[in-house]
Amino acid sequence: MVDVSTPTRRTPRTRTRTWAVVLAACVGQFLVVLDVSVVNVALPSMRTDLGLSTAGLQWVLNAYSIAFAGFMLLGGRAADIYGRKRMFLVGLGLFTAASLAGGLAQEGWQLLAARAAQGLGAAVLAPATLTLLTAAVPEGPARTKAIGTWMAVGAGGGATGGLIGGALTDTLSWRWVLLINVPVGVLVLTGAAIWLAEGRTGERSRIDLPGALLVTAGLASAAYGIVQTEESGWTAAATLVPLLGGLALLALFVLVEARTAKPLMPLRVLGARAVASANVAMFLTGSATFSMWYFMTVYAQNVLGYTALEAGLALMPTSVAIVVGSKCAPRLMARVGAKNLALVGTVVAAAGFGWQSTMTADGSYLTSICLPGVLMMTGTGLAATPLASLATSGAAPGESGLVSGLVNTSRTMGGALGLAVLSTVAAARTAGGTGPADLTAGYALAFRTSGSVLLGGLLLMILWLPRHRSVQG
Repeated sequence: MVDVSTPTRRTPRTRTRTWAVVLAACVGQFLVVLDVSVVNVALPSMRTDLGLSTAGLQWVLNAYSIAFAGFMLLGGRAADIYGRKRMFLVGLGLFTAASLAGGLAQEGWQLLAARAAQGLGAAVLAPATLTLLTAAVPEGPARTKAIGTWMAVGAGGGATGGLIGGALTDTLSWRWVLLINVPVGVLVLTGAAIWLAEGRTGERSRIDLPGALLVTAGLASAAYGIVQTEESGWTAAATLVPLLGGLALLALFVLVEARTAKPLMPLRVLGARAVASANVAMFLTGSATFSMWYFMTVYAQNVLGYTALEAGLALMPTSVAIVVGSKCAPRLMARVGAKNLALVGTVVAAAGFGWQSTMTADGSYLTSICLPGVLMMTGTGLAATPLASLATSGAAPGESGLVSGLVNTSRTMGGALGLAVLSTVAAARTAGGTGPADLTAGYALAFRTSGSVLLGGLLLMILWLPRHRSVQG
């Protein structure tokens, strides 16, 4: 199958389009990752304005993350079949419209519905960004560098979310953490429509909608069951029914994919050691690291008394750290190899989580937020790029969007489920207490749990990740 978006000769026009592709891919990735974290510091204002419950606040995050992760395989496959540019525009258009709806919400349910629609738009947009990039840049050092830039920009979106959200919430209102996406989205839509070339690598065929619905419903149901443990415990029907139901739906998804002629997730893709191992590692690291921004933000505001803007500023060094780690990764991969760098990054991140778990109710900024945060995010940045490179290297031309979607799905769904589990862990340790010492004890246990998950992921990577040399920078 010919990739119609990749010319055989590198003309000046081709180089211009490559630049435009990388820019569009990075901006799109920045937006979708930004909206995972930008609402964190705005949650107290949302709660006051819309009367949301504690569980409702968590679903402001989870509605986005679960829809994002659940439909990303569908979005990746659609980019292969219907065209990368087309799905980039569709995803960004839906994301922008949903951001407008969320910013104008007058009731809690309207905000949650808008966040879910944002997640759906992000699910279409995110795999298209990585597929556009990998199609425009040939495999080798140039692609590794481009992926490193894409990872750094995405990491920057997540990392600067607290600062951007804090500044907008304090100076304007919480609504602007969503409305700010609208002018940026319109600008990128216009530029992408003009500069991006269309391309697809898969045969036109029917999308596996049943598979997409099953995996999304299964993941959402399982996450809801985990969230319910905070109020009902692990043995209550309110927990077990959605949790077991979600697992059953996921099992049915695997069965359907094994028997469908054109599956959403061809199981043979996971037969490649690099794809399977890197995605499991992505899931585990995402489950441990995604919640860091949430817990650091609520610790700064609820325990140390920071304002929304102060909390965002406090996390700026960690924002810089993850970007630096992601940008340094391609060069380091050339020296030590993808697997070794993933291991080193995971060790550094685990050390940061261990340090953070020693936090106290009267902790100082330097030792309770800044330095452990820098360790956590430097390690995360170092590990993410080699894992993404391993997972996408060697993908068949007709399945590049699928594999790109799988990478994002693993990381994002790991994050969504990780936040649900770790919030439950923190709440169980707090046992209803609302004092600074009680809250700190809960947050500290969440960080210790995350560190343990990272160490488990480290062992898995040592045993399973291949020493793949072709993805070095």
